[in-house]
Amino acid sequence: MTARPRTAVAVRAAASVAAGLLLFASFPPRPLWFLAPLGIALLVAAVTTGALRRRAGFGYGYLAGLGFFLPLLPWVGVYVGPLPWLALAAAEAVFVGLFGMLAVQLRSLRAAPVWIAAVWSLTEWLRASVPFGGFPWGRLAFGQPDGLFVSLAAVGGAPLVSFAVALTGAGLAALVPVVRTRRGWPVPVAAVLLGPVCAAAVWPLVRADGDVVDTVTVAAIQGSVPRLGLDFNAQRKAVLDNHVARTRELAADVAAGRVPAPDVVIWPENASDIDPLRNADAAREITAASAAIGAPILVGAVLANGDGTTTNSVIVWDAEAGPGERHDKRIIQPFGEYLPWRSFFRLFSEYADRAGYFVPGDGDGTVEAAGIPIGVATCYEVAFDRALRDAVAAGAQLLAVPTNNATFGDTEMTYQQLAMSRLRAVEHGRAVVVAATSGVSAVVEPDGRVAQDTPLFVPDALVAEVPLRADVTLASRFGVAPELLLCAVAVAAVGVAVVRGRREKAGSGPVPSTGAAGAPAGGRFDKEDL
Repeated sequence: MTARPRTAVAVRAAASVAAGLLLFASFPPRPLWFLAPLGIALLVAAVTTGALRRRAGFGYGYLAGLGFFLPLLPWVGVYVGPLPWLALAAAEAVFVGLFGMLAVQLRSLRAAPVWIAAVWSLTEWLRASVPFGGFPWGRLAFGQPDGLFVSLAAVGGAPLVSFAVALTGAGLAALVPVVRTRRGWPVPVAAVLLGPVCAAAVWPLVRADGDVVDTVTVAAIQGSVPRLGLDFNAQRKAVLDNHVARTRELAADVAAGRVPAPDVVIWPENASDIDPLRNADAAREITAASAAIGAPILVGAVLANGDGTTTNSVIVWDAEAGPGERHDKRIIQPFGEYLPWRSFFRLFSEYADRAGYFVPGDGDGTVEAAGIPIGVATCYEVAFDRALRDAVAAGAQLLAVPTNNATFGDTEMTYQQLAMSRLRAVEHGRAVVVAATSGVSAVVEPDGRVAQDTPLFVPDALVAEVPLRADVTLASRFGVAPELLLCAVAVAAVGVAVVRGRREKAGSGPVPSTGAAGAPAGGRFDKEDL
């Protein structure tokens, strides 16, 4: 390899890593959502400008994936060492590598930015599905709650938001050769403008005050924990006592007229890791707290099953009726709440046996408290589209996200997860109440705005009047259809590109390469490789 190709490889590699870093920087707690399309643009330009093989596109995409996921996910290993964090980031980067490979394949098609953006949607769907049920963390949509594109969530959910961001980025990449050659500008310009224009057009659908059937006063309790990390619940009684005590303090504030009386109270995940269905003392404390506040409590509890497994549940607990309906967490976290291939992974980490023995529940994610149908997505579940989609389809008028972030310390994970709750509010047109053990707890309006939130690592309580909504957004009505359509478009485009490439290769030799996202350029497909 001569000096010039080495320089080209180094430039592409640097651009790819920079693209991943831009994607990371677009995520909360930073309000830099506009960096996401720039990151996509830089990655698309790196893999579609000049001559490149598909496997080289994979390599550059993989570098971008590492640049994205390595700084996005360090909270995974904050208390268990770097190996799980590095392994997860390396595995997730494979999907960005796949995107880079397919972008190389698609770059010669007409309207290439559209097909390339659809392929990003396809790789996000794959990443949210496999392996072990998928890991959707880091979807482009989850960095956009403060951004221009968020209103599209009301039409097509998170998949449409991600597609719009990717389309804008691919269009920006396609503008580079257009500026140079002054030819072929309509498609790149249309690709850049389509997402923002559509987002502005559908913004009237995102209304905090539309079609309100009633209002409800809700409280979120943040009891905090004695310690952070994997041993946050080593003093399980203290965690429960914290939440009982903070609820009693709220009851005193209500009695003094300082805050309105809540109709329903939401405790976080793991508020009672002492099974209150088996432990009379825990049940007595929860009942007393409900009686003091005069409202049912959604209690995040760990329930012991007879076979040695456990269930992560949210139980509606009323002072008079006792335990009622419950949501058993349906989407549980691999390598945390349970460990696939436990005997195998035990060979690599002493923390393998620290993973739980949780089993998933079933149901539609909806419980009724104080006559209100509430959709529940417990912690990890909020990252998955189907969790709250099923609850809204079952009639949920208010959404709750009880979560435990104490196991991840003082990291960006809390803010990344809150961004997901904000997106879900817009997606389904529902208020969302986030109750976290150690923060950040929040009340989110149906338009995604944070009405109230708490600081980290202090006991606190939020009380707010929020709307109940019975109407459904287009996203709730369409369900999974927009994502499946985008994936089908991507598969069809790849199929067309493969067939076309084979025919041209058989009929006329090497296929001319293209510039960024479809603009003409010189070179051959087989000229450069990693």
